[in-house]
Amino acid sequence: MRKNSPKNKRINEEVAHELSQIIRDLKDPRISFMTSVMDAYVSTDLKNCKVYVSVLGDEKAKTDTMKGLESAKGFIRHELAETLNMRNTPELTFVLDESIERGVRMSKLIDDVAMHDEKVQEEREETEEADQADTDET
Repeated sequence: MRKNSPKNKRINEEVAHELSQIIRDLKDPRISFMTSVMDAYVSTDLKNCKVYVSVLGDEKAKTDTMKGLESAKGFIRHELAETLNMRNTPELTFVLDESIERGVRMSKLIDDVAMHDEKVQEEREETEEADQADTDET
């Protein structure tokens, strides 16, 4: 099976969907309720799976959630095996995905720069108007 084959994409989507449901149902208090499975990449031999997880919250919530997921890895894999009919149930590797937060931070920086540029432009126009008024008086 090729890495980007339609079958592999379907498997990745289904694994991500099921993992999202399993993690949502976990009772571990360390795992934040604002945890989302962003993506799952199952290897072509179906033996490994890299799961990208996004956690909204502070650094403590992120580290606690990752520790909780690591300790529940066996249970999550068992539940995945029960819900999906696959030849092999992949070993799970959880990776913290901070792309959403990075995107929000970049968007805020862009907005800040745009506001600063607007202020500079307004000041420049006011200065030009004042200079124009001074030259008109003379």
